Amino acid sequence: MADENNQPVFQIQRVYLKDMSLEQPNSPAIFLEQDAPKMEIGVAVTAQGLAEGIYETTVTITLTARINDKVAFLVEGKQAGIFEARNIPEEQLDPLLCIGGPNIIYPYLRANMADMITRAGFPPVHLAEINFEAYYQQRVQAAMEQAQMAQAQANGASGLVMPDGSAATIN
Repeated sequence: MADENNQPVFQIQRVYLKDMSLEQPNSPAIFLEQDAPKMEIGVAVTAQGLAEGIYETTVTITLTARINDKVAFLVEGKQAGIFEARNIPEEQLDPLLCIGGPNIIYPYLRANMADMITRAGFPPVHLAEINFEAYYQQRVQAAMEQAQMAQAQANGASGLVMPDGSAATIN
């Protein structure tokens, strides 16, 4: 058994559609519009432990299509996966679940969202690939900056945190 040999294990247990919703607040009139919709896309990734060595990663995409400031449709999908991760060093677990997991889950979510949009009567929307590693690095950087700001405020500084993490006090 791989676990007894302390070999790292990362494998999919299940991939599933956790939630999908569609709103068309301006239908049927929106179908008469000739302009192409402008897309707004929101992305979120979460990971949580379910049991010893078992984790769930969820990718949420919110897609809003607007034509002339009217919402044509709003689709939100949550695709999740249950992963077994054992004998993974602690510092590698979060990146594995928040980069590796989404890379596995996202293609399913893209297909489900394209299908939902097509079934709603609109041309299919094929979401672009997402670089989950870059997304993860941006989230880590934002969290570090937020922690530095909180630390600076706790130390009585008002406002500025320098790139090296030190606080600048404004009087």
